[in-house]
Order: sequence, then C-alpha cells, then structure tokens
Amino acid sequence: MIRLANVEDALLIHEIMLSVFEEYRNIDVPSGTLNETISSIEEALGNGSEKALLCFLINVPHDTVRFKFGEKSLYFFRLSVCPEARRRGIAKSILSWLENYAKEHRITEIWYRVQMSIPQNIQLYQSVGYTVYKEKNRYTF
Repeated sequence: MIRLANVEDALLIHEIMLSVFEEYRNIDVPSGTLNETISSIEEALGNGSEKALLCFLINVPHDTVRFKFGEKSLYFFRLSVCPEARRRGIAKSILSWLENYAKEHRITEIWYRVQMSIPQNIQLYQSVGYTVYKEKNRYTF
C-alpha cells in the first residue's frame, strides 16, 4: 500500500531516509539527506511546500519519497527503498503512483536529480522511460 504522508509521519520519514541513505555517506558527493532534521520535514509537510509518500509492506511503513510541485512539473527527491526490499518493484510502484498523481493534477513533467556515482539508480530511471536532461555531478531526469 502507498499513501500520502502527513505531518505526524515526519519522524518515520526521517528514520527511513537515514537508514537508506547511510550507505551513500562516503560517495564522492554525499547526499544532503543525512543532514536533514525531523523538524525540517515537519515544517515542509505542515506548510504544504512539499508532500511525501509512505509505502507499506505487510502493514509496516518501509519506504518513502518526498516531492513538490513546480508550475508545470513535479519534482521528487529522497526516494528511499530499504536495501532488503530492493529489486521487488517497489521503486517502480512509487514512480507509477507519482506519475498518476501528476496526471491527476495536470502536471506534464516529472524531475529528479540522482548521483552519477550510483549507476543502479540511473539504470532504474532509464528502465521506466526517464531520460537524462542534464549531466553535472548529478543526472537530472
């Protein structure tokens, strides 16, 4: 099951993100995820500047993603799938949920930035039809 998160879920979102992104702590350009706080997530969810999803496996919150809207786009970030749940289609299910949500809100573009040093993530996005828009130290899809 995938559902929109609420402000009360900020601690859970934070815990999931930290557990997932810890493995990337020592890459060339470390993710800013490890420096985020529960209160920054609460504030963003509370003031509506961003939204988040929680994905449940057997009624246990397991994975998450955060996103926000631009004028005609949806930008998602911090896609966090726990290592033990990978390669089960969870990330693709989350992406599909976001795509449907974007369509419902008449959004025509979806964006994400991914670390170039994590090729399996780049392969994931390309496998579902996302294309590279810009290369720098991160790919923008």
